[in-house]
Amino acid sequence: MNKAHDDTPVALPWLAWRVGERVVVRRREPDGLYDAVGTLTEVAADHVTIETRRGMVRVEASTMVTGKRVPPPPVIA
Repeated sequence: MNKAHDDTPVALPWLAWRVGERVVVRRREPDGLYDAVGTLTEVAADHVTIETRRGMVRVEASTMVTGKRVPPPPVIA
């Protein structure tokens, strides 16, 4: 686990997220930045798994740039 300069463990904000919530996570890959938007299906200290429109995406903590909870998608009538 990463630590702050004073040996205090760094908070892992995604551990406060709950399975079933809608989230967006930006991750860094060798060829650029990518977003995964969808329903959270798994939360762990080292990764999250998100069910997106294109399928399941596992995002490793080491690649996470930012992330947050997001509102449900708009309903198209």
